[in-house]
Order: sequence, then C-alpha cells, then structure tokens
Amino acid sequence: MKSDKIEEILEPGSERQRNNREERVREKFWSTLRKAANILPMGEEVTAAYYCALDKETPTRVRGTLLAALAYFVLPLDIVPDFILGLGFTDDLAVIMAAIGAVRSHITDAHRLAARQALAEKSDDI
Repeated sequence: MKSDKIEEILEPGSERQRNNREERVREKFWSTLRKAANILPMGEEVTAAYYCALDKETPTRVRGTLLAALAYFVLPLDIVPDFILGLGFTDDLAVIMAAIGAVRSHITDAHRLAARQALAEKSDDI
C-alpha cells in the first residue's frame, strides 16, 4: 500500500469525524479482532492502541490518528476486502502499524495492561 494512501487514511479529521469513528470502533472492534485473530500477529499491540484511542487523557491528534486506523480496521470495505483469506487484513495491518509507529510513545503501560487483561478475559471468544 502506498504511504501517501496510508497518510490519507490516518488523517485525524474533524471532531465530528473522530466521534463517528469512535462510535464505529467501539461497536465493531472486538468482532473484527475475533475475525482477524489467526491472521493478525499484533493483537495485543492493536488492542493497546484501541485503549489508547479511547483514553480521554490521550492527546486529540493521537486519538484521531488511532481512531482513523482502527475505523479502517473495522470497516468491512477497504482496499483489500477482509473476507479474502490470508490477504484481507494485510492492508488493515499496514495502516494500524503505521499509526502505532507514529504515536507509540502515547501508548502507555496502562493501555498495554488493559489490553492484556481484556484479551485474557475474551480468550475463549477470540
């Protein structure tokens, strides 16, 4: 995936866009993670990014970037459709990893702990 396309996807957007993305991410994150679990090697890091994005203490621009990446992850229509086994989540992974790389210093130990705990609690579902 071209880096300019990734940059376009990761634009934090307006407050309205961030709110819409947050709502979609809250609704669909866990079900999408469940579908991608066998393919997505960075589940804990993605989940920590999810908690960072929902944390009101996280700076707005960082939240916006992570919400944009996570919204791309949970949307059923993207550059490579998610239902294509083995390939469907590759573009999602590229977008998420670019976002995490850009804001890694804001993903705290508390976000990682919350991710580990949530994944442990949901391990039967994921």
